[in-house]
Amino acid sequence: MKKALFTMLFAFLAIAGVMAQAAAEDDVLTVYSYDSFASDWGPAGTLIPLFEEKTGIKVNLVSAGDGVEMISRVELEGEGTDADVILGITDDFAYRAYPYLESYDSPVLSDIPDELKFDPENRLIPFDYGAFAFVWDSECGLDKPESLSDLTDAEYKDKIILIDPRTSSVGLGLLLWTYNIYGDGEDFESWWMSMKDNALTIADGWSSAYGLFTEGEAPIVLSYTTSPVYHVMNDNTTRYQALVFSEGHEATIEGIGIVKGTDKRAEAEAFVDFILTDAQLDIAIANSMYPVNASLDLPDAFDWAPKPDVLFRSGATDPAKVEELQAVWLRIMTENN
Repeated sequence: MKKALFTMLFAFLAIAGVMAQAAAEDDVLTVYSYDSFASDWGPAGTLIPLFEEKTGIKVNLVSAGDGVEMISRVELEGEGTDADVILGITDDFAYRAYPYLESYDSPVLSDIPDELKFDPENRLIPFDYGAFAFVWDSECGLDKPESLSDLTDAEYKDKIILIDPRTSSVGLGLLLWTYNIYGDGEDFESWWMSMKDNALTIADGWSSAYGLFTEGEAPIVLSYTTSPVYHVMNDNTTRYQALVFSEGHEATIEGIGIVKGTDKRAEAEAFVDFILTDAQLDIAIANSMYPVNASLDLPDAFDWAPKPDVLFRSGATDPAKVEELQAVWLRIMTENN
């Protein structure tokens, strides 16, 4: 009899433990973010504890790859996704995320300039922005490129790190940038054929590409005009400089959104508002991007983040056109010279 009671008590305690663990998990807000946000050098290590302390809301931050990989994961998981919030979807891939997101008219929207808002339904709310650019090691001994055309010169053979536009929003940014400069005809294809020869490698995402660059594998990498800010603030060097071309650059805006059907709506709103207010300076510094909150003062290091005179906004590009450009790019990259 005692053995039976002990067995029943043990089973009860085990069930209670499972239920308590499930309840604890139910109290956690799950946020999917891109890798660099959650990395050792990203802002998450500071911001997540700050948010948890301020609100009492626990956060499970999931590093879900690049922005494209993050969307693909949510698409695959569908209604069964664990995500309550997704962070880091860019305006050029926003159309793929919209079906999975709920509108949120954050009170902080009034602090964001209208020209940075790309979703009239506020399913994705901007939290930072920048412009794509090639970053150059000024001590590499090569001539400084002054245009996209210059990058096709034989001098830069095997000296440039590119990023796949099918798996990375940064790679797609270059694809749209060249489309805005050259159109989608012979000039577009000719530029990419030349870059195929000059590329040391084509990385699957920004983190791996920039890691190769900082390791000295190649002196030029696709990144952002704001990337030098990181090196000024953390390495105390101006060696790595953004190449700004008079022909113009492709802009990029990163957004945050609440996943449709979440049972953590209030917690998700609190997290979005936090990202748009208290987190803005840390995100700007750690991501080396411009904050969207217009009331913020930036450190002097941002003097090394030049703003191009001409910016292209392709966030509303027809998805069919995006797929067409990606198909042309893939054909060029896989065909024999």
